[in-house]
Amino acid sequence: MSDLKLYELAGCPYCAKVKETLADLELEYESISVPRSHGQRTEVREISGQTGVPVLVDEANGIEGMAESDDIIEYLEETYGG
Repeated sequence: MSDLKLYELAGCPYCAKVKETLADLELEYESISVPRSHGQRTEVREISGQTGVPVLVDEANGIEGMAESDDIIEYLEETYGG
């Protein structure tokens, strides 16, 4: 099991950007699909304080719920990039 977890929603363009970066960096991660309804995204709210996706968890580096695709991409590139 990977230390990286990505909370995502099918068809979400912001999630797709993050997944593309994960693939480019050849990182393994656990994909967690969230409900379409924001009101049902209790797990996402608990870890990130909001209901939007994507949200990244990186247990190895103490990241417990990073939101915003651009922030996630920057973090992944700085942390795991060449």
